[in-house]
Amino acid sequence: MATKSTRSARRLLLLAVAMFGFAFALVPLYDVFCEVTGINGKTDNEAAASSAGIDQDRLVTIEFIAYINPGMRWTFEPQVNQMKVHPGETHTINYLATNNARYDTIGQAVPSVSPGLAAQYLNKIECFCFNRQPLPRGEDASLPLIFYVDPELPDDINHLTLAYTLFDVTASAKE
Repeated sequence: MATKSTRSARRLLLLAVAMFGFAFALVPLYDVFCEVTGINGKTDNEAAASSAGIDQDRLVTIEFIAYINPGMRWTFEPQVNQMKVHPGETHTINYLATNNARYDTIGQAVPSVSPGLAAQYLNKIECFCFNRQPLPRGEDASLPLIFYVDPELPDDINHLTLAYTLFDVTASAKE
């Protein structure tokens, strides 16, 4: 009886270790899967060079959305909800942020583009998402975004959605 219990305990321990290892490996596996399939909607967090050439014969609609992670005591919204742009043309918009907390906080915006296959064609020259955004309590900030849509955007894509989710990184910034 003791050997059966010992064998069962070892199997359960091995199963628990395997489950932990699988859960730990899921994030890099998901990143590889998204990179291969192109469905992640992630954009680069590096500045892009300005484009060479404007496609005057085509208009692409870009929708701007702002989300706030639960627990973040800011208001955060785009100054413009939607705009039509010619691929290759550089544009500037601002997102407006207000710290409604009773203390100074630091925010970090994470971008996402939909459809995911179009993420590589939305190029940010300057973006508030490249850096953390400290904001004293009760203060407002205008957060600039300078971007262009690559003229190589496939013809069947005429509408892009650029969404930012704002996270409170105050605790991790102080470490």
